[in-house]
Amino acid sequence: MPKKHIESILLKLLAVEYLKLLKRRFTYDELSKRLSLPAPVLNRYIRGYVLPRDERAKQIIEFAEQHINLEKELLSRIQFDERGYFDNTKIIYDVVLLKLIINKKILKFAKWKINKVMTAAVDGLPLATLVASELGVNLVFAKREKEVGVKSFLEEVYVPRDSGITVSLYIPRNSIRPREKVLIVDDVIRTGETQRALINLVSKAKGAVAGIFVLIAIGDAWRRRIPKNIPVDYFVKIEPPR
Repeated sequence: MPKKHIESILLKLLAVEYLKLLKRRFTYDELSKRLSLPAPVLNRYIRGYVLPRDERAKQIIEFAEQHINLEKELLSRIQFDERGYFDNTKIIYDVVLLKLIINKKILKFAKWKINKVMTAAVDGLPLATLVASELGVNLVFAKREKEVGVKSFLEEVYVPRDSGITVSLYIPRNSIRPREKVLIVDDVIRTGETQRALINLVSKAKGAVAGIFVLIAIGDAWRRRIPKNIPVDYFVKIEPPR
């Protein structure tokens, strides 16, 4: 498929996802007046019956970006507790928000020619599933337990900082083929220990990590554990609580 055609489709899909988020803030009548588009047409876009033309998609995106700042939207949902952790459910359960973020990144991921998307269960699953779906590739997720019925596994063992426990991650042995390019996806990167364990699992499978994508990067401590030749793309970065 020609590059221009792909970019056109992604533009239209981004406009539709923006409309879904706008619909939470405006009625159809209000959107109709502000965008000079009939309410039934907007309804068909939001329901996925049709896609807007390129110029109309650009109009919708321009309007949406005047009213929605995705970075601020994400940051507004992060509130740390006294132990330095935050409840991520307001982020990872919001499929519309996640799809918007992915659509702004998907062209970059497509250039990496990804064969598999990988994450660690469980919090990274919603985001990783959507990324894999948009890229049209299979999803691999590492679990802390071995599944009954799977005959052979690859295992990576690590000790999370200050935990005093040993964690094992498992993936089915043939879930990643030699030389496949893998995109590691997660909701948060803090210490980089989990992402490093996933990198090691890909290496054991003789695959190659094309890059890492996370929604939220906390501080910079994680950089020490990620090889410099692996690009890390995050949507927002925040400083760790003191």
